Amino acid sequence: MKKTLLIIGLTIFTFTTVNAQKRFDFGVKGGINFSNMTSDYFAENDSKTGFYIGLVAEIPFSDKFSIQPEIFYSTLGADVKIMLYGGGPLLTEYSLDYILVPILAKVYLSNNWSIEFGPSFNFLINGEAYRPTLPDVIDGNEIIQQKYKDANGNSFEFSGVLGVSYKFKGDFFGSVRYFQGLTDSIETDTKNNGFQLGIGFMF
Repeated sequence: MKKTLLIIGLTIFTFTTVNAQKRFDFGVKGGINFSNMTSDYFAENDSKTGFYIGLVAEIPFSDKFSIQPEIFYSTLGADVKIMLYGGGPLLTEYSLDYILVPILAKVYLSNNWSIEFGPSFNFLINGEAYRPTLPDVIDGNEIIQQKYKDANGNSFEFSGVLGVSYKFKGDFFGSVRYFQGLTDSIETDTKNNGFQLGIGFMF
């Protein structure tokens, strides 16, 4: 939490300093995550749908180049089967909630189209894992119970982001991105990845 507040504070300080010298645009953005997790310990992995929402700013340095800092609340995770020694795969659903702080370079290919790339500093605020236990039979119906446990998530994750953005009329914009975790998201050798679809509005 302290790291999150530090990043937010540094971001606000950067915005204020730049604004004293040069105008920047500020807006809101939200969208859908199609996230997944990869690991040598997984027998299978399936993507999970989540969402993100937050704030975005654009600091122009020229007509073709800007820096775009952002801060989002984002839900990631995956449905996986973990390989066990001497046993079958264990079905596990991971739900990981983050504060994402991407700091992206934005290069305009035209007045509307741009590409965005750079690092993202991700802070885990909640991590859960659900695993099925033995079924219960109630009135002849089999009910699979879910067992909750802590996901053993790392408090900080570093990832890379690459995407494309399009400016619509009326200060609206849309974007498509791919993100790839560069450090482990949980204690085992596991990394997040996936796609983000989003739409936003600049004030």
